[in-house]
Amino acid sequence: MRVFNFSAGPAALPEEVLRQAADEMLDWRGSGMSVMEMSHRGKEFISIHEEALADLRDLLDVPASHRILFLQGGGLGENAIVPMNLLGTKETADFVLTGSWSQKTFKEAHKYCAPHLAASGQTADGFTRSPARAEWQLSDDPAYVHLCTNETIHGVETFDIPDLGDIPLVADVSSHILSRPLDVAKFGAIYGGAQKNIGMAGVTVVIVREDLLDRALPICPSAFEWKTVAENNSMYNTPPTYAIYIAGLVFKWLKKLGGLKAIEARNIEKSKLLYSAIDSSAFYVNKVERASRSRMNVPFFLADESRNEDFLAGAKARGLLQLKGHKSVGGMRASIYNAVPLEGVKALVEYMKEFEQRQA
Repeated sequence: MRVFNFSAGPAALPEEVLRQAADEMLDWRGSGMSVMEMSHRGKEFISIHEEALADLRDLLDVPASHRILFLQGGGLGENAIVPMNLLGTKETADFVLTGSWSQKTFKEAHKYCAPHLAASGQTADGFTRSPARAEWQLSDDPAYVHLCTNETIHGVETFDIPDLGDIPLVADVSSHILSRPLDVAKFGAIYGGAQKNIGMAGVTVVIVREDLLDRALPICPSAFEWKTVAENNSMYNTPPTYAIYIAGLVFKWLKKLGGLKAIEARNIEKSKLLYSAIDSSAFYVNKVERASRSRMNVPFFLADESRNEDFLAGAKARGLLQLKGHKSVGGMRASIYNAVPLEGVKALVEYMKEFEQRQA
């Protein structure tokens, strides 16, 4: 039985993609090989890689000024890889904190530079908002400004992306990339782990402006030096081949649906349905300011948290899985990424209403 999977990551994949991968597992397009067995330098995998690059560039409308790289390491690994690639001769980078992941990024940066806290969305209730550009207090000459545009744990998403002019804006887009159109031209670099909306764990996507590729620190490992990776078309070392293949299938699935405007409309419908169920009840609470509410990760609390385990057990019995909130904040969290169908959100909302009625 296929369940409705609300995991924050690794997350649900489109069933259509899983079925195609299963059909091609032993023999990819008559090659007699699984993608997992192919040489990354053979013509078969090169074609998979090139198609994935082209489809991603098309989906995000990536300008010619930016390079797309496929690397290992995940979004968390990029917390070190970004400063090692972008500091150049500068000693300071600025950070806007919107939740736990941007906190981790800020902490990691202390190993490589003197990070400056430009703004924070933390309140007495935790991280509940994305600070507006007018609140950012940038340092005099930062190498870049970092922002996590969607926080999976706290459910805070940034929709208004500023143009910083000559200062490169860098964003961790791991958990909302491909969920809506994004003006890549505003960024010096964006990066994200694949296991939310792109595909399976194992590959990291980096999209970086070409004129920033000469800033790497001497301590940066060659396999993670963006210039080296770009010059070798992400083939400097053996890339995560199967993860790239799955990502490519997801890209084609998105294009078949109508691209990012179409998937954004679906995501708006799903998130509105779930937030409406939360807001219309005194039994459930979401603490994030409405303008900053994530469409991808919806945290909520039961007004009586002694009932948490009963709620989760009942959800599991219904085939609604991975709803427990992150251990650092507690409560519940429904991650409703691209591949989570509207039917899954409807089933969750129906269960929430029934559970509330049973507690009355």
